[in-house]
Amino acid sequence: MNYTIKQVSEKTHLKPHVLRYYEREGLLPFVDRSESGIRRYSEEDLEWLSLICCLKNTGMAIKQIREFVELSLQGKETLKERCSMLIAHKKEVEDQIAGLKKYLCKVDHKITYFTDQYEKYLDEKSEIGAVSHGTD
Repeated sequence: MNYTIKQVSEKTHLKPHVLRYYEREGLLPFVDRSESGIRRYSEEDLEWLSLICCLKNTGMAIKQIREFVELSLQGKETLKERCSMLIAHKKEVEDQIAGLKKYLCKVDHKITYFTDQYEKYLDEKSEIGAVSHGTD
């Protein structure tokens, strides 16, 4: 089955100009065209697009993604190099996640701290209200 750029845009939530940009940058070199020049995306193109989005959304630079695609075009003899690229990228993502977890711990700590402070404030406020109304 073939998809138009509009259909792919709707399916992937990527704007058509982003799809065209990826194609210009060499990230989608396989996209077929009709005789009139209209892009026809295949299921395989959608799979590539899914991988491209995954890599991009996890911080891989367009230049590196292009290198990965170019290696893929060279065939099976580049499998080891592609695997090495993905392993290195995975390590970078894991490092980012570890850093984010540290920040998340700090945020959790501050939530606990401010919640405690707020509860103390409410207690003090209710004590002051009780004293001023003579209900002690």
